[in-house]
Amino acid sequence: MRNISLIVSYDGTNYHGWQCQPELITVQQTLQERIEKIVNHHIKLFAGARTDSGVHAYGQTVNFLTSSTIELKGLTRGLNSLLPPDIRISHAGEADRNFHSRYSAKSKIYIYSILNSAYNTPFYTRYVWHIPYSLNVLSMNRTVKLITGAHDFSAFKKKDTLYQNPIREVLQAGVKKRGDFIYVVIEGAGFLRYMVRNIVGTLMLVGSGKLTENDFRVILESKEREKAGPTAPAKGLFLRRIKY
Repeated sequence: MRNISLIVSYDGTNYHGWQCQPELITVQQTLQERIEKIVNHHIKLFAGARTDSGVHAYGQTVNFLTSSTIELKGLTRGLNSLLPPDIRISHAGEADRNFHSRYSAKSKIYIYSILNSAYNTPFYTRYVWHIPYSLNVLSMNRTVKLITGAHDFSAFKKKDTLYQNPIREVLQAGVKKRGDFIYVVIEGAGFLRYMVRNIVGTLMLVGSGKLTENDFRVILESKEREKAGPTAPAKGLFLRRIKY
């Protein structure tokens, strides 16, 4: 059996997240069906990250075992011809038999995109959170550094979700401005569900002057979701890359 790894990019707008769900269209189901059509047998498809409904990916990593002898170039071309235009394979490779896209991952990089201008545009609306009033990027960048290291991120988890261990390690975080766009970049060894989006929603309050850097610190240390800001819309979040 060959262990095939793929780098997948997708626009998550039309999908109910990555993971297969009964009677719902997901990225995993769509991709798995096309792979099975090409290799001509059932496969189990693993992913490095389980993105939520509406979340996009530049560099999702997946892997599967196959007895097919198809060349990698032919597999890539075949999949891209069968897949809908909002899912694309950018790379295919043969991995070590022990490689697992989820359990072999060292870290994941997420980028959140904010359009900080008076007016939105139909060409960006599927991929940004539009904030029409001015945001203090320097304050947001200073504040987001507070999340680096290992912390209990319960204040930024999905509401009413229970975790045996809510401690996660953030390796680096920053906020950058490019023209009218503000990008929040967070790299971590793992994430709670909605963690990045809830951090961004709280950072937005810091940038607008409604919260201070110290307020953010208190929220993080409180471990209480009710004290943090709103959940940023899924459409602004991108899985940029998974490191192995």
